[in-house]
Amino acid sequence: MNRDKSNKIIINKLNSDLSDFSQKKFDINLNRVAFIFLVILIFVILYSTRVVYLSSKTLQTNPYKINRINRADITDRNGNYISKSVFTSNIGIDPKLVRDKKKILLKLKYTFPDKDFVEIEKKMNGKKFFYIEKKMIPEKYNQVKLLGEKSIRMEPKITRIYPDKNLFSHVVGQIDDDNNGISGLEKSFDKTLKDGRTSLTLTLDKELQYIIRDELINAQKIFRNIGGAGILMNINNGEILSLVSVPDFNLNIRKDISDINYINRATKGVYELGSVFKSFTIAAGLNYGLISPDDMFINLEKKLKCGRRTISEYDENLSKDLSVEDILVHSSNIGSVKIGQIIGQEKLQTFLKKIGILSQLDFDIEETGKPLSFKWRDCKLETVSYGHGVTTTPIQLAKGYAILANGGYDVKPTLIKEKIYSSQKKRILNKDVSNKMNRMLRKVVTQGTATLSDVEGYEVGGKTGTAQIVENGAYTNKKINTFASIFPSSNPKYVLIILLEDTKLSKDYIYKYRNKTGSYKGTPFNTAGWTSVEITGKIIDKIGPILATKY
Repeated sequence: MNRDKSNKIIINKLNSDLSDFSQKKFDINLNRVAFIFLVILIFVILYSTRVVYLSSKTLQTNPYKINRINRADITDRNGNYISKSVFTSNIGIDPKLVRDKKKILLKLKYTFPDKDFVEIEKKMNGKKFFYIEKKMIPEKYNQVKLLGEKSIRMEPKITRIYPDKNLFSHVVGQIDDDNNGISGLEKSFDKTLKDGRTSLTLTLDKELQYIIRDELINAQKIFRNIGGAGILMNINNGEILSLVSVPDFNLNIRKDISDINYINRATKGVYELGSVFKSFTIAAGLNYGLISPDDMFINLEKKLKCGRRTISEYDENLSKDLSVEDILVHSSNIGSVKIGQIIGQEKLQTFLKKIGILSQLDFDIEETGKPLSFKWRDCKLETVSYGHGVTTTPIQLAKGYAILANGGYDVKPTLIKEKIYSSQKKRILNKDVSNKMNRMLRKVVTQGTATLSDVEGYEVGGKTGTAQIVENGAYTNKKINTFASIFPSSNPKYVLIILLEDTKLSKDYIYKYRNKTGSYKGTPFNTAGWTSVEITGKIIDKIGPILATKY
């Protein structure tokens, strides 16, 4: 082989090998770059996915749901919200973390155009953390979140709102800043509500509650009383359809209610209620078989000396000869005393205990009053017989009248829908006693002291009670006026208690008579028959059609 030719072959082979090596080296470098690029790409994708995820969490409807305080709603019997939890947030600024004050102020002005930014700027010049807005809605929360400012602090909160403000204030009660119930049903059912699984459904009817509250507020304008209470209850199952106490307060404005004037008069108020007790005295006499409605009391005194006390008739024109029925219809003090003396202390005391008048009521809210204890001596039998020297609460009065009217069965007042009690009804009175009482209570409205409540078509029955308010151990001229009504008296379904505290005469109010033509201007007497009875009539006028169609 030629030497030159051989060298050329070797050189060509060498060049070829070098070329292959370079190509391989290039391929290796290219693979490394691709690998690095792939790693970077995967990292970017993962990071982007995380950002998108976090953004979606920020932009969701409830971005800060806190399960441990997901407090259950409270509704009325028809599903209307009475109390509801919503998600909010507090927003504040830490001045120490502010880098660009002008920039932050500009952003905040766009988000909160109604704020006082002169004051905000002044606070930003300080060192202390301060709030810009509390109870901020989720939409606003998202807007602030997107500002991306480290100096802005977001505090997720759950807020309890009460759509009806004052309407159910004494029943529902309040919660504190830590989501703990501190009064009313919010406190009594705190554990159940914190569980948050199902709404708490009440027996109350929002429509009925509104009407009764409205009339009690109107009563304050007419008679200038310091407060009042109204209770509407089903006499057969104890379901309370309305429970109102005025004055009341806005549940959305959380504050310590220390003024005694804001007491729940319907359940917590303990009062001498006067002549509404005469119904219990007569029912006791009937139940023990000691009297009958037609029994006559002849030549009754107008005044009766009892120890150091003188008991008088409120109406000196009352006949001296009265039947048991007349004693109730015309509200005779002396006649009631005579019946009480026939019954005796032991039997009357036992009867009042049976119907739950003398002891504290076991109820769904803890704001219940305890009747004042007393000793049965020094003419106590006589005064208790006509409702003086003995106290109870309006809710217990409702329970007592329910027993009188429902055939004589015990009943447990309740605010909780479908609350299960014993199916065994406990009889307190004989059925015939209940029938007799219903007929006599009806005559109180048609012929006696409560004619202003005789609403056509509803067969209202009931008993009035006018009592003096005790202050510093002495009776005053101030009045507690009460009307305990049942309807319809031929087949009672409801008891309605209306109490007005410290009423005054009204010179300009016009009474429109229900059972006869004409009207009367001005309140002639500061008694239940001219105050509580009048308001009861107006209420039944309005709620009667609702009850007839709904229930």
